[in-house]
Amino acid sequence: MARPDLNLLITLDVLLDEGSVTRAGERLALSPSAMSRALARLRRATGDPLLVRSGRGLVPTPRALDLRDRVRRLVAEAEEVLRPAAELDLATLTRTFALRGSDGFVERFGPALVASVGREAPGVRLLFSRKEKKSLGPLRDGVDLETGVVERQLPPDVVGVPLFTDRFVGVVRDGHPLATGKVTATRYTTARHVHVSRRGLTDGLVDEALRPAVREVVTVVDGFGAALALARATDLVATVPERHTADLREGMRSFELPFRAPSVTVSLLWHVRLDADQAHRWLRDRVIDVCRREVGEV
Repeated sequence: MARPDLNLLITLDVLLDEGSVTRAGERLALSPSAMSRALARLRRATGDPLLVRSGRGLVPTPRALDLRDRVRRLVAEAEEVLRPAAELDLATLTRTFALRGSDGFVERFGPALVASVGREAPGVRLLFSRKEKKSLGPLRDGVDLETGVVERQLPPDVVGVPLFTDRFVGVVRDGHPLATGKVTATRYTTARHVHVSRRGLTDGLVDEALRPAVREVVTVVDGFGAALALARATDLVATVPERHTADLREGMRSFELPFRAPSVTVSLLWHVRLDADQAHRWLRDRVIDVCRREVGEV
């Protein structure tokens, strides 16, 4: 079955409104003969004459009267669909956004972000989840925003913008031998370390920067919070991003690494399907503002 020509809905709406082929043609910038052909097509499509001669004019049939309001609504809805989205009203916006981040993101940036969003859009709900592994799949499956370190070129369907740069620092409990005095490369490498790796690896950026020296990694965990919890309660040394873990390190002793500390750029990522969405764009701006303000990169 052939698909109907939906342009005929506009023609029918104008014909029923004007009750005249000539006037309808003028409104649609069509000649009387073109409008007559359009009316003939409408009659074939509906199986009804729609407009019939009465004296000098045309009058609608019962079928036309039945269709008139429905056609008008359909045309109005179609025109609304094809217009740009209405200006965003944050006061009435009701929406849930899913944000996925590395361990420590909520502790570091969540309070300020929740406060900022709540002031502007009290009907918005933020759903935070922890990034268990490096994968862009969740962005394609429904996660609105994700933070992370981009290690290779992003695919065409993912958009990213840098949030801030971060560098690694060493962290120990108060009273640890490394909590006092100058931390040399020898003191650092001879200490016992906890390493963070979601994939269970025993080395990473820190070890690459430390070579040819080698540190003694005795424990591997999958998040910064777990690493700092162990360092807080033992003599293990945790080496973590400074800005990202500021709140998690409260009450502990941090020190500069005795070698060129590796740095990373934390980015905000989203799927291209959401790039033009007004509410999503507003939330992206809030995340960017909050993160940069909290780390002093505004």
